[in-house]
Amino acid sequence: MKKKSFMRKVSILLIILTVSIFLGCVEDDDNISFFYELVPVESVDIPEAFVTGKTYKIKTSFFRPTTCHTFSGYDYRRSENKRTVSIVNIVFNERACDTLPKKDTTTVSFDFIAGREKSYIFEFWQGEDAAGKNQFLTVEVPVVQEEPN
Repeated sequence: MKKKSFMRKVSILLIILTVSIFLGCVEDDDNISFFYELVPVESVDIPEAFVTGKTYKIKTSFFRPTTCHTFSGYDYRRSENKRTVSIVNIVFNERACDTLPKKDTTTVSFDFIAGREKSYIFEFWQGEDAAGKNQFLTVEVPVVQEEPN
């Protein structure tokens, strides 16, 4: 009895291994090539003050550089009361990418829950200067106990 059970387990493992190897070798016909790229924040819509425990929608706007750029999400980093926010685009490697004029911004948002800090310092990435140093739009938002009038 034990030998049959052992052989059954070995057979199942061999089938799983064979299927895994086969699927791992299948060529991806779509072969979609892409990469991620930070794009500068052009403007921010953020409250003047936060109330502890409340959720706020923070809106950011950016220019899409080309028709191959699409919003993917945020790179959001926390350190004590400081939040560093960058907009991430997915860029598809296509030959027919058209450069877009800098006239219409795309607006996206994220939710922020105010904690017990006295204030929050947001650094929104705006690109690099000529020396390659990161530039930020810095906004400090105080946390209050009640909604300001």
